[in-house]
Amino acid sequence: MVASRPASPSHPSGPPRPIDLTVNGRAVSLVLPGSVSLLTVLRNDLELNGPKYGCGLGQCGACTVLLDGVPARACVVPLRVAAGRHVVTLEGLGSSGALHPVQQAFVDEQAAQCGYCLNGMIMTTVALLDRNPAPDEAEIRRELSGNLCRCGTHVEILRAVRRAAALRQGAGPESRS
Repeated sequence: MVASRPASPSHPSGPPRPIDLTVNGRAVSLVLPGSVSLLTVLRNDLELNGPKYGCGLGQCGACTVLLDGVPARACVVPLRVAAGRHVVTLEGLGSSGALHPVQQAFVDEQAAQCGYCLNGMIMTTVALLDRNPAPDEAEIRRELSGNLCRCGTHVEILRAVRRAAALRQGAGPESRS
């Protein structure tokens, strides 16, 4: 897939060169200014709406994606920083017929009211559990502390993270602690 946008006046060296990256396992080549945010590209050019525009300052977590497996705030990551790297969005985790264990845990625990924070909560949880399959309560809270939930579903979100850890370890959904 190639997306193009006219060169901006602030790009005096001519039209932008293609920027290649992998998004959700698919090679993508984009002819866009390298300064455009990764979030803008994901939502507007690639039509991936999992990452949300929240604060635009990288502080709320709604736009979180995995960049080479590490949570990144896509609203403040310039496209040029993603060049040659692997980006995973919420859409790249699972499908409607086969949800990722973290997605399933969030559904099972009804860890949403408005759902705006869920993208960041889920993507951050995936990275946490990839790094540490059995985090303790303090580590879960610390990891999620940068993701803002305005609806107050914190208890359900914490329960969902514990359930996701259990699902990924094969303990089954009954471990609700």
